[in-house]
Amino acid sequence: MRIVVTGGAGFVGSHLVDKLIKRGDDVIVIDNFFTGRKENVKHHFGNPRFELIRHDVVEPILLEVDQIYHLACPASPVHYKYNPVKTIKTNVMGTLNMLGLAKRIGAKFLLTSTSEVYGDPLEHPQKETYWGHVNPIGVRSCYDEGKRTAETLTMDYHRGANVEVRIARIFNTYGPRMCLDDGRVVSNFVAQAIRKQPMTVYGDGKQTRSFQFVSDLVDGLVALMEGEHIGPFNLGNPGEFTMLELAGVVKEVIDPSATIEFKANTADDPHKRKPDISKAKELLNWEPKISLQEGLPLMVNDFRNRILNEDEGKGN
Repeated sequence: MRIVVTGGAGFVGSHLVDKLIKRGDDVIVIDNFFTGRKENVKHHFGNPRFELIRHDVVEPILLEVDQIYHLACPASPVHYKYNPVKTIKTNVMGTLNMLGLAKRIGAKFLLTSTSEVYGDPLEHPQKETYWGHVNPIGVRSCYDEGKRTAETLTMDYHRGANVEVRIARIFNTYGPRMCLDDGRVVSNFVAQAIRKQPMTVYGDGKQTRSFQFVSDLVDGLVALMEGEHIGPFNLGNPGEFTMLELAGVVKEVIDPSATIEFKANTADDPHKRKPDISKAKELLNWEPKISLQEGLPLMVNDFRNRILNEDEGKGN
């Protein structure tokens, strides 16, 4: 198959590209390198089945493909708050352009949405039927509401233009190739511990997150694209950790002498986040296999190499 992956030089995108190339597909990556890095896909350079196009999805593009995995969008608060107008344009215009392409060429379209559509949830754990509790004018709304609008557009193209669509709501994901400076808690803790800096815990450290290893997520995305169900599907690991528990696991893996520093919490930070994945288990036959204790060392090795090489993850 010919498959386009928008944001394919990013953290999740590049792992998805690896899987698709490995199974024999032709893959076109579209990336504007705002958070993606050429290093993430350079091992495919020279492969006749791989193509890389520097392009911003806010502008239309014409391609002939069978499937579109639409991942393009900065996904960490540090990056999406950096230019909030650009973030919402990527979510709205970028998704419109890719859905328009899917409609014109009859391609199957998969949107990677986010657990952020649930906002600071009043339901725990979160099921796909939950409509969310989102601040529409807050500092995170460019991403939260942007992704909610992207889901709206996806369903409208499905109902109005018969585009075959899939929607994944991704929960916290970690692994090799994450940006070192993305401000997400796993990458923060790991980078700080390797650099012998105190690990920064915001608020009281009792807020919870669920962490899935990137290969589990990629398996879920492919299962969703290849299956017959639209979704939305929660893709995440239901194992729930407080920030202090996570800091404990990072200390165990990297440096037992690492210290913790408490700071004031950030605005609209969800207090609890845990996916209910019973729908994905039942309809996609998918559930995560890799525990935090297994996945973290794989990420730590990658971070250690990049930090020791003084590659701050910002170069393209």
